[in-house]
Amino acid sequence: MTTTKTTQKPLVALSLPKPAPALITYATRIVTCMTGNAAFPSPVPALTEVTTAINSLQNAETAALARTKGAVTTRNEQRAALVALLKHLKAYIQVQADANAENAASIIESAGVAVTKTAVRRPRVFAAKPGTNSGTVELVTAAAGRRASYEWQYSADGGKTWVSVPSTLQARTTVTGLTPGSTVEFRFKSVVKTGESDWSAPVSLLVK
Repeated sequence: MTTTKTTQKPLVALSLPKPAPALITYATRIVTCMTGNAAFPSPVPALTEVTTAINSLQNAETAALARTKGAVTTRNEQRAALVALLKHLKAYIQVQADANAENAASIIESAGVAVTKTAVRRPRVFAAKPGTNSGTVELVTAAAGRRASYEWQYSADGGKTWVSVPSTLQARTTVTGLTPGSTVEFRFKSVVKTGESDWSAPVSLLVK
């Protein structure tokens, strides 16, 4: 089996609570963690602006609990304003983390937010495994996209000569008629509207 190595980078994950009191607590923690934090020399938006939005939401929530006329609408508006600031702050945190890739995860966590890791690109896998019947091998790879086709070859002499098998419209095929006990190499290439890939690095398998 061969795989294309994937790289991952830590990403900022905001977990914004829906209830206003919980959001206030969450936002306050972020401000506290970022205040005086050397990893965030010039937060955008400014932490003072975020603090003002937190206080405004707190006041609006108090008024809403007291059933003041129009307070619920005001609270919802203040909540939306605070969420918008936190999303902008998230982008700033991400920029600072990306600038120091080796310590990105710890930088993100130091801001009082969570880390999520996402693959930058999809792993590409090409594998060969014994088929259900003797002398057969199943080949599978990652899909190259819509309307792609796949060409397959095998070599029983260490790559000196290659034998083509029928192409497929799926990213898999079964090769038959192989000699049990022999070691066979396999390779493939994908064909799409814009062109075709190079032949993959071969994978070898002892035929059962």
